[in-house]
Amino acid sequence: MKGYTKPFLAVLIILLADQILKFWVKLNMSLGQEHQLLGNRALIHFTENNGMAFGLEFGGEAGKLALTLFRIIAVCAIGYGVIYLIKKKYHRGLIFNVSLIFAGALGNIIDSTFYGLIFSESSYFQLATFFPPEGGYSTLFHGKVVDMFYFPILQGIYPDWLPFWAGEEFIFFRPVFNIADSAISIGVIFILIYQKRYFKEEKKEQQYPHSEIIEE
Repeated sequence: MKGYTKPFLAVLIILLADQILKFWVKLNMSLGQEHQLLGNRALIHFTENNGMAFGLEFGGEAGKLALTLFRIIAVCAIGYGVIYLIKKKYHRGLIFNVSLIFAGALGNIIDSTFYGLIFSESSYFQLATFFPPEGGYSTLFHGKVVDMFYFPILQGIYPDWLPFWAGEEFIFFRPVFNIADSAISIGVIFILIYQKRYFKEEKKEQQYPHSEIIEE
């Protein structure tokens, strides 16, 4: 059980932080409401999305259901992957980062699966309520993912000579995201950065599977 402690704690901490913040935003902010963290460059901005990370969407109600079911299958596969990596004693950094991805995926699945049942609809004029008497705003697997972190660090206007976007507003970083999205992104980025270190020993074993020391 020793190898499972740190990954389990990482998943638990991320899930708790993600869900506590989402509950707070859902119950205390109306859609579009903002709180400044660092002036106009770092904001808590309440928005919801029906689809993928960073507010992307996919295929209406049918697409929403398909995406949620795919997420459930994917998170089960990732969870199995974490257990496999621990049993095979892979690099602790790889195990930790895959655990981050698992926690982030699970956090957004909770929204997609249950929030439609346990919350009323959020609007620009009214706060949501928890377990409303009339029932939630949607059905199982059709909940909306709560996003809140917004960092419009750079803002400006695209130059007139630039094709397609000439004269349009430029914002970096435009997407609104949550703790779960951050965990997924951090896990993926660190796996890409340290992949040579994480998979170095495994590659050696595959290259020389039957190597033996010959003694005379």
